[in-house]
Amino acid sequence: MWDLITNLQLGLSVAGSLKNMGLCFLGCLIGTLIGVLPGVGPIATIAMLLPLTFGLDPVGALIMLAGIYYGAQYGGSTTAILVNIPGEATAVVTVLDGHQMAKQGRAGIALGIAAIGSFIAGTIATIIIAAAAKPLTTLALLFGPADYFALMVLGLMFAVVLARGSVPKAIAMIFFGILLSTVGTDIETGEERLTFGWMEIADGIDFAVIAMGMFGFAEILRNLEHKEARAVVSAKIGRLLPNMADLKVSLAPILRGTAIGSILGFLPGNGAVLGPFASYSTEKKIAKDPSRFGRGAIEGVAGPESANNAGAQTAFIPLLTLGIPPNAVMALMIGAMTIHGIVPGPQIITKQPELFWGMIASMWIGNLMLLIINLPLIGIWVRLLQVPYRLMFPAIIIFCCIGIYSINNSPTEVLLTAAFGLFGYLLIKLGFEVAPLLLGFVLGRLMEEKLRQAMVISRGSLWTFIDRPVSLALLVLTLVILVASALPAIRKSRETVFTE
Repeated sequence: MWDLITNLQLGLSVAGSLKNMGLCFLGCLIGTLIGVLPGVGPIATIAMLLPLTFGLDPVGALIMLAGIYYGAQYGGSTTAILVNIPGEATAVVTVLDGHQMAKQGRAGIALGIAAIGSFIAGTIATIIIAAAAKPLTTLALLFGPADYFALMVLGLMFAVVLARGSVPKAIAMIFFGILLSTVGTDIETGEERLTFGWMEIADGIDFAVIAMGMFGFAEILRNLEHKEARAVVSAKIGRLLPNMADLKVSLAPILRGTAIGSILGFLPGNGAVLGPFASYSTEKKIAKDPSRFGRGAIEGVAGPESANNAGAQTAFIPLLTLGIPPNAVMALMIGAMTIHGIVPGPQIITKQPELFWGMIASMWIGNLMLLIINLPLIGIWVRLLQVPYRLMFPAIIIFCCIGIYSINNSPTEVLLTAAFGLFGYLLIKLGFEVAPLLLGFVLGRLMEEKLRQAMVISRGSLWTFIDRPVSLALLVLTLVILVASALPAIRKSRETVFTE
C-alpha cells in the first residue's frame, strides 16, 4: 500500500508539471472535439497527430495521446444526446435514452450525468490500473519468449472474436496485417523481404502510413458517402447539474457500469466498445420497469457512459504491463512508443517509472479536466456541430498529408498513405473490419521477434510451446475460443449481438 502511494506521488509530480498539464489539457480538448464531431474518431485523430509528437518528450507525447483517447469517450456523448448521432462507437447506446431526454427538455441533465458518471468511472479505473500494475508486471517478467508468443496469439484471437464482421474476414485481416509487418529488410539476415526491388520500402512500411491511410483517409471517404443530416435538438439544454433524485437513481448504474467496463476494457479485441452495450443490457434486465428504456431513462445514460470511460482506461493495463495492445487505439500507442524509442512491456515500470506512473497519474488529472471542459463549453460544442462536413473533411486530408510528409520528408509516403486509404475504403465496402489488420501489423513484428527467440533457446524445437505450462495453457485457451466461435449457435448469437 505504501509503495502504491509513493508511486502515485511520483506520477503526480511528473504529470503535474506545467508542460505535461498543458499537454494533458490539449489532448483532452482535442479528444472532446473529435468525440463531438461525428465521422473522425480517436483512431484517425491519433494517427494524424503522431507526426506532431516527434518534437515532444516521450512522457508528454503519450500523456497527450492518451488524453485524446479518453477525451473522445466524453465528447461522443454530447453528439449522441444533442444530435442523435454517436460521435464515437462507444456512444451508440447513449443515443437510445440520451436523445429522448433531450427531446423532453432534459438535455442538460443527460449531459451532466454523462460527465459525472464518466469522471467517477475514470477515477475508479485509474485506481484499478495503479493497483493492478505492479502484480501484473511482476508476473509478466516471468514470461519467456514462448509464453509471450502464445499470449500475442491469444490476443489476436480475441480481436477476431470481438470484431464486428465475420470470423473468417477478421482472421484474413489479422494475417494480412502480419504479412505487411514482414515487409522490409530482415535485421538478422540483411535480406529484403516482399519489397519487390522497391527501395522506398526497404526499411519497412511506416506505422503512421498504414494507420493514417486506413483510419484517416478511408474513414473520410466512407463518411462522404452518407448524406449530411444533422438536426441539433431545438429544446433548451437547461441546467447541467442533476438533482439529488437523479443522482440517487444513477449512482448504482454508474458503479455497475464502471465494474463492467473495467473488466471488458481489459480484454484484447473490442472489449472497450462492448462495455456500454453490456451495461445497458444489464440495467434494462434488472430494472423494475424495462419499458422506460428507450424513452428517456437516466440509467440508460449513466451506466453505459461510465462503462465506456472505465473501459477506455483499463485498456491501458495490458499495454503498460505486458506490451500487448488490446485494441486499435492501443496499437497506435505502441506505435508512438516505438517512434520514441520505448520498448513496450514490463520493463517500463522498472526502467522508466516516471513514464509509467506519470501516465497513470495523468489519467486522473485528465478526467478532472474533462469534467471542467465538458460542462461549461456545451454551447461551443453545439455550435461546432453545425460545421459542414464539406469544409471539415478537406482540411483533415490536407493536415494528414502535411503530417505524413513531415515524418521523413518523403512524397512517396504521402502516395502510400493515399493508396492505403483507398485500400481501406475498399475493405470497408466489402465488409472487412480494418482494426484487426492494424493489430496484426503491430503485433506481427513482436511475434516474429519472440518466435525467433523461442526457436533459438529451444534449438529449433516447436515443443518449447508445449513444454512450458503458461504457453501451453494460453494456446489451449486460444484453440477453445476459436472452436467455440465457429459453433453455429455461438456464431449466430454473436452476430445478433453486434447487429443489435
